[in-house]
Amino acid sequence: MGLTDYLVVGLFVFIAIIILVPVLLFIYLYIKDDRQKQHSILRNFPVIGKVRYFTEHIGPEMRQYLFNADNEGKPFSRKEYQDVVKAGKYKERLIGFGSLRDFDAEGFYIRNTLFPKLTDEMKVDNAEKIKTRVYKIDGESLFTRKEHNEEKLIDPFYLRDEDAVVLGEKTCRQPFRVKGQVGQSAMSYGALGERAIQALSKGLGLAGGTWMNTGEGGLSDHHLAGNPDIIMQIGPDLFGVRKPSGEFSWEEFKRKSELPQIKAFEIKLAQGAKTRGGHVEGAKVTEEIAKIRLVEVGKTINSPNRFYEFGDVPSMFDFIEQLRTVGGKPVGIKIVVGDLDALENMVSYMKESGKGPDFITVDGGEGGTGATYQELADSVGLPIQSALPIVDEMLKHYEVRDRVKLIASGKLITPDKIAIALAMGADLVNIARGLMISVGCIMAQVCHTNTCPAGVATTDKKLQDGLVVDEKYYRVCNYIVSLREGLYNLAAAAGIDSPTQFERKHIVHKDELGRISPVEEILHAARRTQMQKEG
Repeated sequence: MGLTDYLVVGLFVFIAIIILVPVLLFIYLYIKDDRQKQHSILRNFPVIGKVRYFTEHIGPEMRQYLFNADNEGKPFSRKEYQDVVKAGKYKERLIGFGSLRDFDAEGFYIRNTLFPKLTDEMKVDNAEKIKTRVYKIDGESLFTRKEHNEEKLIDPFYLRDEDAVVLGEKTCRQPFRVKGQVGQSAMSYGALGERAIQALSKGLGLAGGTWMNTGEGGLSDHHLAGNPDIIMQIGPDLFGVRKPSGEFSWEEFKRKSELPQIKAFEIKLAQGAKTRGGHVEGAKVTEEIAKIRLVEVGKTINSPNRFYEFGDVPSMFDFIEQLRTVGGKPVGIKIVVGDLDALENMVSYMKESGKGPDFITVDGGEGGTGATYQELADSVGLPIQSALPIVDEMLKHYEVRDRVKLIASGKLITPDKIAIALAMGADLVNIARGLMISVGCIMAQVCHTNTCPAGVATTDKKLQDGLVVDEKYYRVCNYIVSLREGLYNLAAAAGIDSPTQFERKHIVHKDELGRISPVEEILHAARRTQMQKEG
């Protein structure tokens, strides 16, 4: 045969293959689907039924990128996600042509004044600049974007020394002074991979005036990578401060308290994402994590949903007193507000006994990042905008508000949401998912599977290769500083010279009919309703 004959035969074989292979695959799938007993759709509609399952599988991604409007999508909209990315990557919050907010919907608004504060009237400490890196866009088309990152000196927007928020000012040998009102919420090493923790640590350390919460998973070397101020969280399983048998270790606690980076301790009673105990899949429990937590390698961890060390308010306060005495540093508690009678019992005992925590972290029921059960995530615990004013009001009613600082958390990822929380009673604000986005999270919502495609919520080494610490930590710094700058912008608009001065009078609530209600009025209505229920 000549060359032409070979080409003809080859072409015939190629055409036969591209026809035959799909036909054979179709027949195989038809027989396989028709004989299986698990899916009725596939049994009745072999092969074609697979289109349904394929579409269902890619549905979340299709909605996120193609079908949801910018203000749609849960737990965060596309707009909210982009707000965080722009602040971290470009240190940019400017928009054009107007807000995308639905002004017909109900929500809180910040009251501006006729005569806002001028820039030189603001009580801000910008004496020491921060050397960071930001991206600049050189050109952009439909399919390409050219950009570069460059070094930049930025203002830190620290609080002045006299306005610094102090935890444990009157109770501790070593109070914690913080010159910024925004920090990282509890995220454990193990739930997040080492690269994400390192990027967060270095970024927060560079930003300064902030803090990093270890989460209940214990303190690792990765938390210390950037030398940030640290709040070490202690959960019911006592990771990092326990004996191998599981009992609390005062020796280990004292050793941790002597570390200069650790500025305070937080007892986790509950978390918005999971009012149950913590959960980590066995696939995430590496040898290193097991060593830090003193647990078994590769074994799924289900922590108890409360401490064995105490079971009521008096014994919890005694435990707090002992922690404070041994460690010399502030001790707080993290709660999710639900049972108002139990909350009032605790607050009244604070007044009666003179004891209690140095700070209370109020986590809204809309919290995230942790693996939990649907029924708990959707329905247990009040959201932050309901819970926070209740706690603040109760502490004031029992005249103990001056003894305790409030830290709020729950989807507070932009300056306006933070300012509203401060006005509702918070002294400080915690952020988790916003900071996850700043290091690359794309909201794939597979945090509990160890398959995070961005390398953030995974301990898989291959997946973590995509997260470059030396690039991402600048985004963390830029995001935190951008939030602080935004708070000063809002404070100036409200006629106050520092965001520490936000009060309830600076915000109002607008309902769907356009009616405006001060926060005080909403609280009074809620209190009247509660009293009517009590008879």
